[in-house]
Amino acid sequence: MTTLSLLVLRAVDPGRLARFYGAFGLSFRTEQHGNGPLHHACDLNGSVLEIYPASSASPRTSGARLGFCVSSIDQALKACGSEARIITAPHESEWGYRAVLQDPEGHKIELTEAR
Repeated sequence: MTTLSLLVLRAVDPGRLARFYGAFGLSFRTEQHGNGPLHHACDLNGSVLEIYPASSASPRTSGARLGFCVSSIDQALKACGSEARIITAPHESEWGYRAVLQDPEGHKIELTEAR
């Protein structure tokens, strides 16, 4: 069996991105491994999402697409406020009620509502 254990995003403004994801329920803590950079980490039921600062050696990851199941898409969008750019408005689909938005760093996020 294979499971996802780690996803790393690199951002120009990691704090802003952590606050953005925090708006719809993710809880980040600040970490530093050895002499590495300070970054934000969130445990997602056994998988870890980390947000590191982008650098010339490690550019930002704007092409990544993430998917989250939330209890209410409408509440999640309201919590994100003007920080989120809606790509696909909330609608019923074959996967349930879903929306696609873009975070402040350009990552696309697919939200589906828990049934």
